[in-house]
Amino acid sequence: MNKKKTQNFIINIIKKDLFKKKYKIIKTRFPPEPNGYLHIGHAKSLFLNSYISKKYNGIFNLRFDDTNPIYENIKYIKSIIKDIKWLGININNIYYTSNYFNKIYKYAVKLIKQNLAYVDKLSKNKIKKKRGTLTYKGKNSPYRNQNINTNLKLFKKMKKGYFSEQSLCLRAKINMSSSNIIMRDPILYRIKYNLHNQTIKKWCIYPTYDFSHCISDAIEKISHSLCTLEFIDNRILYNWIIKNIKIKFRPCQYEFSKLNLTFSILSKRKLKFLVNNKFVNGWDDPRMPTLSAYKRRGYDNNSIISFLKNININKQENIIDINMLESYIRNNLNINALRIMGVLNPLKVILINMEKYTEMILMLNHPIKKKMGFRLVPFYYKIYIERSDFKEKKKKKYKGLILGNKVRLRNSYIIKAKKIIKNICGIIKTIFCYYYSNTLNKNQNGYKKNDVIHWVSKKHYLNINVNLYNYLFKKPNIIKKKNLIKEINPFSLIIKHCYVEPSLFYFNIKKKYQFERIGYFYIDNYKYKYNLIFNRIITLKKKIKK
Repeated sequence: MNKKKTQNFIINIIKKDLFKKKYKIIKTRFPPEPNGYLHIGHAKSLFLNSYISKKYNGIFNLRFDDTNPIYENIKYIKSIIKDIKWLGININNIYYTSNYFNKIYKYAVKLIKQNLAYVDKLSKNKIKKKRGTLTYKGKNSPYRNQNINTNLKLFKKMKKGYFSEQSLCLRAKINMSSSNIIMRDPILYRIKYNLHNQTIKKWCIYPTYDFSHCISDAIEKISHSLCTLEFIDNRILYNWIIKNIKIKFRPCQYEFSKLNLTFSILSKRKLKFLVNNKFVNGWDDPRMPTLSAYKRRGYDNNSIISFLKNININKQENIIDINMLESYIRNNLNINALRIMGVLNPLKVILINMEKYTEMILMLNHPIKKKMGFRLVPFYYKIYIERSDFKEKKKKKYKGLILGNKVRLRNSYIIKAKKIIKNICGIIKTIFCYYYSNTLNKNQNGYKKNDVIHWVSKKHYLNINVNLYNYLFKKPNIIKKKNLIKEINPFSLIIKHCYVEPSLFYFNIKKKYQFERIGYFYIDNYKYKYNLIFNRIITLKKKIKK
């Protein structure tokens, strides 16, 4: 990790704590709620916590915050574990907040006995209304001063399932006049009769995140509880709970800025909206910013880790250009991807002076890495080129084939366009060219080295389907946009046929490829030999709009 990047304020805090011998061992944790898939924003916190524990020979825990059985699902637990392993991050322990439900319940009883918590019978809406606003103080609940024995009896009955959902809840007794709304008697426990993915039917009351999270940190002896800035106002409650339950180990909470990326939404709630309303094809749709989607699209874990290593850890909210992430992906692919030729928008070319036989041309699988081997590519007198690689008249800075001019076919011969045939609509149907048989990988007078186009044999091509992915949203900064639907890019997915050289059929189909001059691609679905679907991982340079 870059030294400049490691000297963030959290590292400095840990150094001071170790110097003062405040902790014997550094312990961190990543506490996802299993109600969705991990996205790149989660990965920032995940990597930071794991990196710190590794740097100081400490302990890193994965702890599932499973305190709300309504939305949580075992499939999300499995996906989170799978994604963390795919990133290559080592976990020392896997825990669940539900592992501590018995202890958390006892701490709630302890607060009641100290007259620091009470059972409230007000409805959810009335509680919210009585809390007040930033400009108006809250008002006490009529149940706030119930005697301790009444609160204990009601809480035990809540645990045994005597009451319906939302009829009662347990609240902390703090300060309804506090300038921090969170401290105005927050809810600690609520009634829910949903099946829990771990405890099944054992519990019908569940602690809130604010109550369970700090206690779980203390039980696991987490030295540095790291979270994003949205929880900065919760820190005072975190400390209040730890202090008043009188637990021996007292962890400390520290906040850092969350990750924001251009052209991306990193809100689980909003991502869930996109999934549930079918704007994308699931959590692993390659247009999504989830780790599962990145993996399916063809992003590699090492590039993602390199990106996470080199983003700043501070308390300043900002938006990182997605090009930074893409540059790591692209650089890795440029080094490791095999090269083949493919044509997306075919235009037929007939080489009028070539014999009607197939010639096999030897080509490198990578232009500068001979260790990646060679392949034989069939060359025929009828070939396809990209339609965009031909113009009738010369245009400024155009480097393709022009009527009357020469161009190099990638790794093969120089050709010259002699004649074209159009259909009744005026669209070019066929180009008739002359090929120079003595120019196989050799130059000729009147030819510019830059003018190189790719091609495939009309007789030997392999027909595949490709998913051309672009940004899901039209504008770079959509964090504060209220209407996401209006911002969705209608061209975020374009499905096309692609003619590729038959070499692809003989390679390892699960490798990553550069379709020369088009982009990088990765297999999405391999059902049948003649029904291949490839996802475009990323373009070669700039984003293709259509």
